[in-house]
Amino acid sequence: MKNPNGYGSVVKLSGNRRKPFAVRKTIGFNEKGHPIYLNIGYAPTKEAGLIMLAEYNKSPWDIETDKITFEELFNLWKEKRLPRLGKSNQRALCSAYKHCEKLKKMHYNGIKAYHMQDCIDSCGRGYSTQGAIKNLFGHLDRFAMELDIILRCYSELLKSDPIPETKKRIFTDEEIRRVWDNQNLPYADSVLFFLYTGFRISEVLNVKISDVDIRGNIPTITGGVKTKAGKNRIVPIHSKIVPIVEERLKQNRCGYLFEFEGSKFTIYRYRNIWDDIMRKLGMHHNPHECRHTFRSCLDSAHANKVCIDRIMGHKSKDVGERVYTHKNIEELKMNIELITY
Repeated sequence: MKNPNGYGSVVKLSGNRRKPFAVRKTIGFNEKGHPIYLNIGYAPTKEAGLIMLAEYNKSPWDIETDKITFEELFNLWKEKRLPRLGKSNQRALCSAYKHCEKLKKMHYNGIKAYHMQDCIDSCGRGYSTQGAIKNLFGHLDRFAMELDIILRCYSELLKSDPIPETKKRIFTDEEIRRVWDNQNLPYADSVLFFLYTGFRISEVLNVKISDVDIRGNIPTITGGVKTKAGKNRIVPIHSKIVPIVEERLKQNRCGYLFEFEGSKFTIYRYRNIWDDIMRKLGMHHNPHECRHTFRSCLDSAHANKVCIDRIMGHKSKDVGERVYTHKNIEELKMNIELITY
């Protein structure tokens, strides 16, 4: 079907391109009668280009490419592209923008690599914030390229502090035995739950009674947060903690597996209880070190890598494993039972 007059078009460009479809709109004609195009952007498929064209016609982007400032480009990108990212990524990138105040009024096509690098070097923060600033410049550069504002992505030249080696310490077998021997301590069972599920602290505190299937052939918990791979994943319950889960189900008053005085736990309150347990047991660990311990034990037991990723809610690094490999609950159960602290 032909687009209405003045609506714009999607055309395929020649050559081998990552985004071969140009989205454009005729804004006038030159003295020879040839059309003058406004390039709206580039897309990997014609369908994606038509969606971009529809978005533009719904809310046209009024852009003077040689005059748009860093601040104006960020606000446009924030409106058009940021909503496609995950919530935690959105927050990190918006926080990173605050460290780029000195560039706000500069024309974006006049910003060079050393301007961007200076924002990273002078932010006074660690590798995480530096990485977020670098990531923000990458997003803005790619967006600016789509709009023909710049011809080169200077963000590709930027450097930030590397992620430091982890300082996490795994639980020893002796420490885990000490937890088992002191189950009389309030919430000591939650430490064991961490150690045998590999859940994050927010995942444990968000497990609802309705998420637990204890009566099936293979008892499972459905839960998880943070990433697409982590959300709503099904994790078999290790046989050693089935009695712990059953007892918690009996005690339930507010709908959550672990609760505090009939109410949902906050992370702050639970951390205080955790610190008290560690003090009484003579240990120095945080909840996330249970997750490290869990992963380390599975790795040492030569558990299947894809099963480990499924259980922990990680995205497999290998494309073949991620796309073509399927693991059922029986296989996940068999691998989680390799945990033998």
